[in-house]
Amino acid sequence: MRLSLSKLLQSERPKTWAKTVRIAVSGAAGSISNHLLFKLASGEVFGQDQPIALQLLGSERSRSALEGVAMELEDSLYPLLREVTIGIDPYEIFQNADWALLIGAKPRGPGMERADLLDINGQIFAEQGKALNAVASPNVKVIVVGNPCNTNALICLKNAPRIPSKNFHALTRLDENRAKCQLALKAGVFYDNVSNVTIWGNHSTTQVPDFLNAKIHGLPVNEVIADHKWLEEEFTSRVQKRGGALIQKWGRSSAASTAVSIVDAIKSLIIRTPEGDWFSSGVYAKGNLYGISEDLVFSLPCRSKGDGDYEIVGDLVIDDYLRKRIKKTEEELLAEKKCVAHLIGEGNGFCDLPEDTMLPGEQ
Repeated sequence: MRLSLSKLLQSERPKTWAKTVRIAVSGAAGSISNHLLFKLASGEVFGQDQPIALQLLGSERSRSALEGVAMELEDSLYPLLREVTIGIDPYEIFQNADWALLIGAKPRGPGMERADLLDINGQIFAEQGKALNAVASPNVKVIVVGNPCNTNALICLKNAPRIPSKNFHALTRLDENRAKCQLALKAGVFYDNVSNVTIWGNHSTTQVPDFLNAKIHGLPVNEVIADHKWLEEEFTSRVQKRGGALIQKWGRSSAASTAVSIVDAIKSLIIRTPEGDWFSSGVYAKGNLYGISEDLVFSLPCRSKGDGDYEIVGDLVIDDYLRKRIKKTEEELLAEKKCVAHLIGEGNGFCDLPEDTMLPGEQ
């Protein structure tokens, strides 16, 4: 279904407007999208002179809810929102997409094994990768949010050989934001005075929030925060388990802050990275200088010129404390990759996963 919103005559179209950016969103009737779509439509993300088209993917079960989402977008009278398309076929919804925000995934149910979730969601992302490969813009930028997002992003890119592998991202920006929050609170500073924070590895409780290379007011964190025991023990644990702690307090997952972090992730790619800083994203690890297995989607420090592309920052200090933890999260991702071998063209899948480290309730 295609709904054209406020279609302007060519003579009325502002001359400053750029070509319409087409944004495909899966899981578009879900709670994360409920926060995200209105940020996209308002111009908050791509700018006040950038018209957009939203292409919203749902399921048979959410078809009616998708129609309701489209109605709310209509009633909000966003002048930059030129078109809304809703549907349940990714080959229709991903047509000519410039960005694909893949949020929809099956949540982990009671008693469900982690290996089962990898397979179920992996099949979803294999199909979506094939659809992107067939019909999206050849330079589409893909941000995978549905968990387990690192391995889902790997499956997606392996099924989309026409699209550059480095165009695929797994969302670890929420983890970075949580790490910055904890450091700011401990140091008693505003959040924007914390920089150079890296999340290494998997979006799971093996993730490695890096305080060694982080800065507060331009100074190394361990010079500003004297409590090194807190940094090595409590800080890391708080960031790793923040999602679960939020669910225990509020009874629901972190939809609003996830939406904010998706916005931050997009902006990090379309706005030049401040000099000397970097951001975290789960990216294809090929060419990294840290000795990490290259055929993984691994959260690494990145820097962008603001053109949608990025480079992996290659000169961070890795001490024994970080190296040990980075190795653990790498081993987990290698084990996940073996589980989904049948979905990435590498033979039969075989699961021999380490302990359960899935982030509870975050999908």
